[in-house]
Amino acid sequence: MSSVPDLEIDARGLLCPLPVLKARRGLLGLPEGALVRLLADDPAAILDVPHFCAQTGHDFLGDAAHPEGGRAYLIRRGPDQGHVTE
Repeated sequence: MSSVPDLEIDARGLLCPLPVLKARRGLLGLPEGALVRLLADDPAAILDVPHFCAQTGHDFLGDAAHPEGGRAYLIRRGPDQGHVTE
């Protein structure tokens, strides 16, 4: 993953669902096409991050081991899906 991210989010030490929630919050503040690198060491993130991207219209570009622990997930922000209520 050699792309330079527009935002890096360090969610290491946090458990599900916090890494995905932090990614969601970070992506909301960025324009379409922006890159986010999410650092996470939660074992569930390897499933949660691609699933989150598929559900929200963002592009999951891959993941790799991070030299300081955990994994780095690269996400490209998709088009605005409008306001989603929870």
